[in-house]
Amino acid sequence: MSRRAESCGLTVDVESRSRVWMNVVNRAWGEPPMRSDSPGATHAADVVVHVEPSHAPFPLAGLSPLTRGAWGDGRRVVLTDACGSGLDLVVEPAGEVLTVTARPRPGLSHRALRLAAPGRTELLWRAALLQYPALWWSGVRGAVPLHVSAARVGDHGVVRAGSGGVGKSTLLGSLAPADGAPVSDNLCTFDGERLHALPEPRRVDAGTSRHLRPTMPHGRVERPWEGREHAIRPTLLLVLRRGTAERPTVRPVQPEVAARALVTGTYAAGELRRYWAFAATLALGTGLGPAHPAIVGDAERLARSLPCLEVVLPARPGTSIAEIVELAERTDAAHPGRYPEADTDVHGPRAAVSSQMTGVQA
Repeated sequence: MSRRAESCGLTVDVESRSRVWMNVVNRAWGEPPMRSDSPGATHAADVVVHVEPSHAPFPLAGLSPLTRGAWGDGRRVVLTDACGSGLDLVVEPAGEVLTVTARPRPGLSHRALRLAAPGRTELLWRAALLQYPALWWSGVRGAVPLHVSAARVGDHGVVRAGSGGVGKSTLLGSLAPADGAPVSDNLCTFDGERLHALPEPRRVDAGTSRHLRPTMPHGRVERPWEGREHAIRPTLLLVLRRGTAERPTVRPVQPEVAARALVTGTYAAGELRRYWAFAATLALGTGLGPAHPAIVGDAERLARSLPCLEVVLPARPGTSIAEIVELAERTDAAHPGRYPEADTDVHGPRAAVSSQMTGVQA
């Protein structure tokens, strides 16, 4: 069995004889299989992942220790218990293709976690098997990871930065099909021109509904996306924070403030906590890619190239992302090139749309 998807601007193939593991993959990507007429459906994959049925350790003959749990020979790297997932990996770049071979080798602690917190176990599998290899291979090609939410809203490529729990997912979930399309709920890679999504399911709060049982951390359940797009050209950067008022407010901020939000949000993200060691180990063992992604520099370049606005969300959810973008248009048009202290709310007077915020389509 096999499955293909687009992730981080790359085409990723996963192959396994296990229906269980293919179900894990299908849940991880949170969208239907790639259509046969999709742009990436016919060309060769950039990343190929094999999940083998064997539970035997990978041979280490001819490999030298790199760090605890990692061995390499300059051509391939063997990782044991990659990212604490209970999966052993062989990561082997060859030309334009990255091949990842995985074997499940869970210990007692992994089995205990699977029983106590199955959602966390599945997130670790996704990271080690699908997400981190794609992030790293896109990094070898010059992209950097960013912990942002992204969407196309009308003609705008909207990037939303902010700490975990501030409301990025809730805002993205408010996007109606008539207003635009989601791109990424959580993680993207930035190649200097476009933001490419790392595909994940849509996560919504289970709340008090008797029909929804939380399967993921923070009391959330997962749902598939409909109409998701794989990439955008960013034209607007929103820095989100939570307030106590009844209505949202928006004001321009300096690019340095927006860049700091991008960088700190990325390093604080729990989803990337294990990625830095993963990427550094592969860089050490293969000689490919940066030892550390150029996140600070790329975040600063992105922020300097876009209108940057701070959005203070109301205390209660209910504001849609379309409302926020409309407000951002008016704020940017009313204060071109300035960073005033006064806020504007959604019910303020309309103004012309800034020409700097158009042209999102590739």
